[in-house]
Amino acid sequence: MILFFKENQIFVHSFHYQLGKTRRDLAQLEAERLLIGRAADLAAIGYRYSFGLDESESLLSLTAGPLSQVLQYAAEPAGFVFQHCYAESAVLHYDPTESNIALRTRYFPGEMMRHLQIDHVPYFCSFASGCSGFMSLVGAAGGALLSSASDERPMVCVMADCMPPGVPYNMLEERILGSDHSSAFVVGREQCGYQLLAIDYYSTTRTRVPFVEVVQRTVQMIQALARNLGLDLAASDVTVHYPNIFPETWKMVTRYLRSPRVEHVLDGMAERAHCMASDSVISLTKLHRGQEGRIHIAVNYGVGLHLGVCVLKEQVNDSFTT
Repeated sequence: MILFFKENQIFVHSFHYQLGKTRRDLAQLEAERLLIGRAADLAAIGYRYSFGLDESESLLSLTAGPLSQVLQYAAEPAGFVFQHCYAESAVLHYDPTESNIALRTRYFPGEMMRHLQIDHVPYFCSFASGCSGFMSLVGAAGGALLSSASDERPMVCVMADCMPPGVPYNMLEERILGSDHSSAFVVGREQCGYQLLAIDYYSTTRTRVPFVEVVQRTVQMIQALARNLGLDLAASDVTVHYPNIFPETWKMVTRYLRSPRVEHVLDGMAERAHCMASDSVISLTKLHRGQEGRIHIAVNYGVGLHLGVCVLKEQVNDSFTT
């Protein structure tokens, strides 16, 4: 599915993120039994450290910082869209003996808004998009803006995940190491950050997809978006942002794009591991240079299974100034 936003003047900006306070190296993770399999296998593909919540933190406190910062730019949003990779992150802990269903249903968005004393603002939430959540958030927020043309207020997007207690920080077969994270950003009509041009989104119910197919589909999706947007990848400065997983797979994607002006970005894989859907937020934050018109392509791959690609155009300012 391709969603086009080029003519709608919708912008993504004011990115903020935070990682858990506790940094562990692979040896520490292994010693604390927070890994499945061997640390050496993760080291071989480039991982070194992972971040997790410490005893003073919760997923609420981890998320409150980035969201509070974003609300300085968007004090009165039209709505919120929340996203979680793990189902456990979408509902806060409750007493399993509680018989009142209302007290068992502690949805994270409502608890987060209550924590920040925000009320009377509609919110939406998803966790079924896994680590491709950046695409689902941007698509949902962009669609909400298009459907409420008379409302100039922006949407605020929030992503947050932490490993449930005792659950390993890695996926054995996929050789992925994760970190606890949160991030937030604005999708609105203020001309700053990145203009949203288009999104391509693919899903399958298969539990396994060969890496060669991931490469082929990613290349095809990028080329299809470029063709439909009238972009000449070979003649443009293009930055491709990949998630901190499957480094050899993404090298092949960049190679098959056959463009000498493509900048390949796999940001901080060794230092912060894979921050789920926040990987895109972190690299887009770091790679904004105020270079008007530079094209950015964000690639997401998530459990579910989902593959998402979006095309963004850089603006001079990286955030909205009130």
